[in-house]
Amino acid sequence: METLGPVSETGAERRQLDVELGERRYPIFIGRNLLSDPDCYRPYIAGERVMIVSNETVAPLYLDAVRRGLDGFEINQVILPDGECYKDLTTLNRIFDALLERRCGRDVTLIALGGGVVGDMAGFAAACYQRGVAFIQVPTTLLAQVDSSVGGKTGVNHPAGKNMIGAFHQPRAVIADTATLETLPDRELSAGLAEVVKYGLIGDSPFFDWLEDRVPALCDRDATALAAAIARSCQNKARIVAADERESGQRALLNLGHSFGHAIEAGMGYGTWLHGEAVGVGLVMAAQLSERLGWLEPDASARILDLVTRCGLPTVPPNSMPSERWLELMAVDKKVQRGRLRLVLLKGIGNALLTADVDVEQLRATLEGPEAHGD
Repeated sequence: METLGPVSETGAERRQLDVELGERRYPIFIGRNLLSDPDCYRPYIAGERVMIVSNETVAPLYLDAVRRGLDGFEINQVILPDGECYKDLTTLNRIFDALLERRCGRDVTLIALGGGVVGDMAGFAAACYQRGVAFIQVPTTLLAQVDSSVGGKTGVNHPAGKNMIGAFHQPRAVIADTATLETLPDRELSAGLAEVVKYGLIGDSPFFDWLEDRVPALCDRDATALAAAIARSCQNKARIVAADERESGQRALLNLGHSFGHAIEAGMGYGTWLHGEAVGVGLVMAAQLSERLGWLEPDASARILDLVTRCGLPTVPPNSMPSERWLELMAVDKKVQRGRLRLVLLKGIGNALLTADVDVEQLRATLEGPEAHGD
């Protein structure tokens, strides 16, 4: 994977990146005070009607701003309960109910206003309603801005596994207003940084080096540093999605840490751990397993542990999950192929690979580990 070069810390008020998917090419707008800007919406709305999908936490903060940006359109809305535990088929049906009650046709455009849960559910509803309608992502968390809003993965959870029911459905545009991060709780900000660190690990070592220097500024919500981190993360994801939209090859590398993380989320109950917290632990566990296999140098593994720690993320798994439970949960994973668990591991910082060549005893030793996190 080519290296992007130095991280740009331009002070531009707005940046635009593009996800290159031919006729389905779409922009990612990054900057402050974009929620009310009609230019970010108008060219990407299919007809005259929109349905805003948000949740009980985000709507009071930002719904009015988005409505101002949609002036001139017929605006409908559906407000969902907040939390990963509601990312299910029952809650999804509330979106379909709202669309049908308002007799929305195939020219409706869904606007996903919220974090990753809202974005995934609104996107999945858009993929399914009348066999596919347009939608726009308006992510309001760091994790959603750098990861889940880009790339077209949509879906809901099942008690047996995270994101196991879903579809690929690309948005018409992504509007990442960095001003929304000012109201983000510290825990949610740290959770988003897990996905940012991931991009440095899978194929962008200069970005990892930059993060080591800038993590204090990121944790302090420095606007320039955050905008640079979001843009670089989106650049990384956009080029991977353009090369492998449906995860038949290199896109699987975006799941570094996620097989471990998804097992934590499912095993502990959705919402107990934030997705980014579970991924943070997963990054450390992937590094530790890579080191056990002799693929990753100890100093590189130590650097990963240090950066994840400095991001304010947990680094050891819950102590209530025995290795057999881990293996059971990890077996329900979208990367399992022909009954074999495949993991994304590391051969260096910026050098990730997808492999099924993992010694079970080394994996078990990593799962059991020398330490455990309190539940």
